Amino acid sequence: MTEPFQMITGSDPLQMPEHETIPGFIYRIGDLADEEGLSCYLVGGYVRDLYMHRPCTDIDIMVIGDPVPFARKIVERLGGRHFVLFERFRTAQLELDDHQGGTFKLEIVGARKESYNPESRKPITSIGTLEDDLSRRDFTINALALRLNHENRGKVIDLFEGTAHIREGLLKTPLDPEKTFSDDPLRMMRAARFACQLEFRLDPKSLEAMSAMNSRIQIVSRERVSNEFLKIMQCRKPSIGLEILHSTGLLKEIIPEVAAMAGIEQVDGLGHKDTLFHTFQVVDNLSTHSDKLWLRIGALFHDIAKPVTKRFSNGTGWTFHGHEVVGIKIVARIFKSMKWPLEPLDYVQKMVRLHHRPIPLSKEEITDSAIRRLMFDAGADLEDLMTLCRADVTSKNPRKVQRIMSNFNNVELKISEVGEKDQLAKWRPPVSGNDIMEMLQLTEGRLVGIIKSRMENAIIDGLIPYDRQAALDYVMTVYRELQDKNMK
Repeated sequence: MTEPFQMITGSDPLQMPEHETIPGFIYRIGDLADEEGLSCYLVGGYVRDLYMHRPCTDIDIMVIGDPVPFARKIVERLGGRHFVLFERFRTAQLELDDHQGGTFKLEIVGARKESYNPESRKPITSIGTLEDDLSRRDFTINALALRLNHENRGKVIDLFEGTAHIREGLLKTPLDPEKTFSDDPLRMMRAARFACQLEFRLDPKSLEAMSAMNSRIQIVSRERVSNEFLKIMQCRKPSIGLEILHSTGLLKEIIPEVAAMAGIEQVDGLGHKDTLFHTFQVVDNLSTHSDKLWLRIGALFHDIAKPVTKRFSNGTGWTFHGHEVVGIKIVARIFKSMKWPLEPLDYVQKMVRLHHRPIPLSKEEITDSAIRRLMFDAGADLEDLMTLCRADVTSKNPRKVQRIMSNFNNVELKISEVGEKDQLAKWRPPVSGNDIMEMLQLTEGRLVGIIKSRMENAIIDGLIPYDRQAALDYVMTVYRELQDKNMK
C-alpha cells in the first residue's frame, strides 16, 4: 500500500503530481511510532528526490526521542536484513523490500543538536527538537521532513524554503554558511557534488565561505573527501563540480597536482593554453561517451605532468617533453594520497602513458607495424584509449576538429584491418614464458625474459606471423644466436 503526501509549511512549494507515492512500509513505521508515542519523520534526501522525481533507495527515518529501542521494534515487527545498531551514535541501519520487489536502505536516527570543537569535525551531540535537527543539515533542499505519524500523516515540514530552492535550482545552507561548513567541512565537498549532480547553482555566500575556509577540509578524513570527489567524477558533467573546487581553492587542498595545471604563461608573445580548463573540457567530452569512472580519472590526469615538464624553447615555443612518462609517477602519488584502490592504478597509468600515441599515427602513413605496436601496448583497453584521444580534441575550430576526427577514423579503420587484432588486443602472445622454459629447458630468469621480448617484438614488427610454430622457431633462432654470442 502507498499513500500520497502534501505540503503544509514553507513558502511557494513545488506541486507534486497526484501519482507520486511512498512505499507503504514507511507508513507502517509511522504506525509503530504511534504505538511507542514517538513523533516520526521521513527526512533528508529521499524527500528532496520525491520533489525532483529522482529515484532514491536510501531512506532516513528520524524520531524525536531515543531511536535505539525504536529501531529494535522495527526489526521485530517488519523484519529486514543486514540490521546494524550503533548505540553510541544513536543510529541503526537495515534493508527492507517493498511489495514491488525494490530494496531500500534505511537509517533510523534520533533528532539531535550538535556542537563542535573548532579543531575537530567530530560533533558533541545531544537529543534535540525537529527544528534543531533540520537546522544542522547541510542544505535547505535536504532539510525537509515528512511526517509519518497518523496525525498529519504525509505532510511536509519545510522550515528553510527548501522546496522553493529546489524549484529555483539553488543550493543554500539553512544557517550561516560559515557555521554550516565549519561544523562539518566535508559539506564544502558536498556543495560541489550536489551542484554537479543536480546541476544547481551555489548561493554566492556559500561560495565565499568555501573560499575563506578551504584549508579546513584538511581535518576531514581523506577517505570521505575521496568518496565525494569520485561522486563528482561520476556526474553527467563533472566540470561543474571541478570548477567549483578550483574557484574556491578546495582543489588545491585536495589534489594540488591538478590545481597546478591552471594558468597561462607568455614568453615573447607566445603562450600555451590553460591546461586545467582544457582538461575539464576533455573530462566532459569523454563523459558524454563513457560512464567508466577510472577512464574519466585517466582523462583528468592525462596532462598532469605538463606543469613540471613545461619548457620554452626559442624558435619552438612551449614544449612538454616526457610529460606522459613523468605523469605516471604523479598518478601513483595521487592514488596513494587519495587512498584510492590500487587495482585501477595500472589502467589509469596506461591511459596517461599512451594518450599521445595514436596522434602521430593519425597524421602520417600508417604502417601495420605501428598499429600492432599500439594494439600490443594498449591491449584490451585500446577502445578506451581511442575514446580518450577523441575527447582530447578541444579546438574551437570546426574544420580542425573534423580533420582530426577523420584522421582518427583512419587509424581505427587500420586497426580493424590488421589481422592479429583479436589476439594482440588481449595481450596473449602465441608462446608464453613457460613454453620457452620447457622448450629450452631453462629456469626462470633474465634470459627467458630477453627471448620472450624479442619474440613479441618480432610479431609486432611483422618479422614473423602471429603463429605458434613460427614463434617457437623464432625463439630457437634467438636462443642459438645468444649462445653463439656468449661463446665468442
